[in-house]
Amino acid sequence: AMALCLKQVFNKDKTFRPRKKFEPGTQRFELYKKAQASLKSGLDLKTVVQLPPGESINDWIAVHVVDFFNRINLIYGTMSEYCTERSCPIMSGGLKYEYRWQDDSKYKKPTKLSAPQYMCMLMDWIEMLINNEDIFPTRIGVPFPKQFQQVCTKILTRLFRVFVHVYIHHFDSIINMGAEAHVNTCYKHFYYFIREFSLIDHRELEPLVRMPQ
Repeated sequence: AMALCLKQVFNKDKTFRPRKKFEPGTQRFELYKKAQASLKSGLDLKTVVQLPPGESINDWIAVHVVDFFNRINLIYGTMSEYCTERSCPIMSGGLKYEYRWQDDSKYKKPTKLSAPQYMCMLMDWIEMLINNEDIFPTRIGVPFPKQFQQVCTKILTRLFRVFVHVYIHHFDSIINMGAEAHVNTCYKHFYYFIREFSLIDHRELEPLVRMPQ
């Protein structure tokens, strides 16, 4: 089941398609285009993440959460052949950090999983949340729920762990694949975004603190 699950999430021939798209014509789509344009303009990433004047913070966060999910999914997808039950029997970030999986359905208590299992549970869980209209409403005039930013903090905290695992355990593979610049840019963008809006507890950032910012 595990292999099947991973195959659904990550296409082995590297033609992974992000599964979540913004509907053209919506406010969120326009915001997404605005964010992409400023990314491509070569602006400083610290500036790129700032909330554009007059825009809603929750819309801005929603667009970025979905975009980071798509990008990090793709990064892990390209590495997934190097991250196996054998190479990574525990989802970790070096010797000091071990991440256990917990959700509201199958794993009610924090549970040790292998890295590929953890990744699979994580991607399915995020996909379920971002496709849930009660949490990520897409219809005009439908407000975000009160706990929206809390949910996003949880999503982003867990996505950050993908960076931790990939950087600490698979950095040689990133370099061998020539993906270093791409991964670094994505990481910096993510890092500046979560710092700009204080979306992750700083203790979660510790495993990568020694890395050059």
